[in-house]
This record gives sequence, C-alpha cells and structure tokens, in this order.
Amino acid sequence: MATGWGSLLQDEQQLEELARQAVDRALAEGVLLRTSQEPSSSDVVSYAPFTLFPSLVPSALLEQAYAVQMDFNLLVDAVSQNAAFLEQTLSSTIKRDNFTARLFDIHKQVLKEGIAQTVFLGLNRSDYMFQRNADGSPALKQIEINTISASFGGLASRTPAVHRHVLNVLSKTREAAKILSNNPSKGLALGIAKAWELYGSANALVLLIAQEKERNIFDQRAIENELLARNIHVIRRRFEDVSEKGSLDQDRRLFMDGQEVAVVYFRDGYMPSHYSLQNWEARLLLERSCAVKCPDIATQLAGTKKVQQELSRVGMLEHVLPGQPEAVARLRATFAGLYSLDMGEEGDQAITEAIAAPSHFVLKPQREGGGNNLYGEEMVQALKGLKDSEERASYILMEKIEPEPFGNCLLRSGSPARVVQCISELGIFGVYVRQGKTLVMNKHVGHLLRTKAIEHADGGVAAGVAVLDNPYPV
Repeated sequence: MATGWGSLLQDEQQLEELARQAVDRALAEGVLLRTSQEPSSSDVVSYAPFTLFPSLVPSALLEQAYAVQMDFNLLVDAVSQNAAFLEQTLSSTIKRDNFTARLFDIHKQVLKEGIAQTVFLGLNRSDYMFQRNADGSPALKQIEINTISASFGGLASRTPAVHRHVLNVLSKTREAAKILSNNPSKGLALGIAKAWELYGSANALVLLIAQEKERNIFDQRAIENELLARNIHVIRRRFEDVSEKGSLDQDRRLFMDGQEVAVVYFRDGYMPSHYSLQNWEARLLLERSCAVKCPDIATQLAGTKKVQQELSRVGMLEHVLPGQPEAVARLRATFAGLYSLDMGEEGDQAITEAIAAPSHFVLKPQREGGGNNLYGEEMVQALKGLKDSEERASYILMEKIEPEPFGNCLLRSGSPARVVQCISELGIFGVYVRQGKTLVMNKHVGHLLRTKAIEHADGGVAAGVAVLDNPYPV
C-alpha cells in the first residue's frame, strides 16, 4: 500500500494548526460525544475522537467488503431461523457461559410459546481488517459481525466533511473529492421504517432501548431524526421502564405507557452488566411480543463468536445456505482461521498450538462491546488455566490478523495531537427485512472506518481506544 500522508506528518507546527481547524469543523458537523464526567447530559459535549487524515484503504478490498455484505445479511437471517443449528452450536457454550445461557433460555421460551412477530429486521455491521499476505499484498479478513446495537452509523455520516475540510485547507482539492460520501444512519432508518410499515399500525411507535448513561447519544439521534423526518416517532426507554410500564394485550401486542410499539430497537442489552433480574424479565416481555425486535433473540445469538467459529467449519456454510455456491465462496474468502475450544482432541490441539505460538492467535469470549479479548502472554496464562476445565468451551481461538501499520495523527479531547503508527478496522453496515419467509429488503447502507494505535490490541471507539476515520480509496 502507498505510504499515505508521510511528508505532511513531519511538520509539527502545521499539524497543530490543522488539528485546531479539524476539531472546530468536527464540532460544527456534529461529530459529538457526551463527556465521561456527564454521560447523562448534553449540557457539555466534546468531539468524538478522530484521525486528522483519512487512512488509505485498497479500493478492491472496500469493494469486496461491500459485495459480501448482502451475503452476510442472508447468512445471519438463515442462522437465526435454524433453531437446531443454534442449539447444537451453543450446547457446550451455554453450559459454561451464563450470559449466553440466559439469552438462550429466552430463545427456547419464545420458541415453545410460538414466535409472535411476523416481521424481522436485521441491522448489522460486519468488521474486517486487512491481513498482510506473505507477498505483501493485503487481504480482507472478517473480525466479527455485530448483530445487536451496531453503532457509529450516525457519526460516520458526519466525518467525511471533516476530512474533506482538512485536505481543502492544504489545497488538496482533488484528494478531498476522493473521500466517499457515507450515510449509514439513513439506511439503518430505512430498514426500521420498512419494518414499521409492514407491522401495519399507523399510530404505533418505535421503542429505542437505551442505557441511562449514554455518551454516544448523537449517533443514536441521527437515526431517530431520520425516522422523525418520515413521521415515525421514537421513544427512548430503559429496560427498567419496560419492566414497570410495558405490557402485552391478549394478541401479544406490546404497549409502552399505553402506546402501541411496532419496532423495538436495542442500543442496550449486549453485555452481562446491562442486565439485572428485572432487566431479564423486561427482555423476555419484549421477545414474547409481536413487535419487530432489532434484533430478536435468535439474531443476537447468531452474532456470537461460537456461531462464527462453527460457520467456518468445512461444509457448514453449504448446510446453512444450500444452493448458493457463489454466496458461500464470497463469504468463505473473508474468513480468518477460527478454532473450537470444546473439550476433546480438536480443542486440545488448538490450545497446544496457541501456547506454542501466541503471537498468531487471539482468545475471544462470547462478548460484545470491545476490550474483552486476550493476546500474547495474557492469553497463554488464561489457556493454561482453562486447559483442563470445561469453562474453555465458552471461548474460541482466532487467527491473529496482522495488518500493515501506517502513520496518522489521532485527535482526542484533552490529549495533544501526536503522530503514531496505526492499524484500521473497516465495518460495513447491512440491513435486511423479512416478512414471514419472504425477504423484502437486503442491502448494504454504508461503512465505518476505525483506527487505533498499534500498541492497543483490543477495543473500539466506545471503549476509548479506536478513533473515527474515513477510507481514502487507493
């Protein structure tokens, strides 16, 4: 890959002036977060961290990531409908991972009672890194797929203007024009609007399940505002509110404060810390309703690391997506090495290999939200401790992706602008809507590039490690 903005990164004085301009433009464009001191209030806000320059991304890999997104939408949707596959795949995990087990219990309860919802909505984001091949060429490799609360579709639509501004200040107008326009929040809202329309009740609302302390509120508001522009009203409530004021009628229609709910959009509920006993009960109530859940419980389970690892087994994609060899080939081309740690010979071998060559592997639990994975010596110690325990089944091993580092300048509130060696992660947003067995929408709706200093192994923007970025196609 080309060297990027090398010479521009040398001039410290110029960088400082550019950084000031970039930050002001980011604030003007609405690239905002609430502060960690006041996460429940918008009285004082700051800019969301971002790169001073867009980062170089090979056009071919960007195109490949977009081209495979509709296949991933189909795959997640197929897995979510395949109760036998989910049960078999997660059988060992739910014995040892309490959080996945609680989700699975709700899944089983809903299946037993009969699924009330007839319209299904998926808003996901598939994340990739660019593996450096032996010959130096880059390859697209999937890190994970987020099937619940896939964030930054709103802020990602605000950052292209900031990077264009920086390049225009430098009189690089031709380069500025190469930064792609991007509006994932519009596409995500389109999916919610379609699901709302198919639900078929003109006065029904969209219920956004939110956290009490939400720094990333402006990202969520972008989707709410798109919906309001279509005259679809959104109410924000916590699980606790659902528990106190949510109810189902005899047809299992969901009501919140006496108003009918057509779509439930989760921006909470993806980590164990998000649930009290009361919150689990609220989640069950929502799942039992005929409202469209985004995601429903089966789709959240379809996004687990264990499912990702099982889908990489030989013949498994063909089993889940029969008669679709082209889609299977596109999907499989993005898979990194994934290894089961279930008790038995296969798991034993994976552990032995990882302990012998720790720099080639990552240990992943069944968790979302960043900052959960183990690397290097920490991973080796964990594996030695887990080796003889059934608890190891709650993890998977993954091949460690080694991208080519590059220089960029990371801008973060309260920190001086500094040039560091970085790596990027590319996410593509996908939307699908299914009514009964008929897929009525399947599309990709935009991208997210996040960049972090190479010393930070794990974690995203919300976890305080990565910063927002834009791809500069080369």
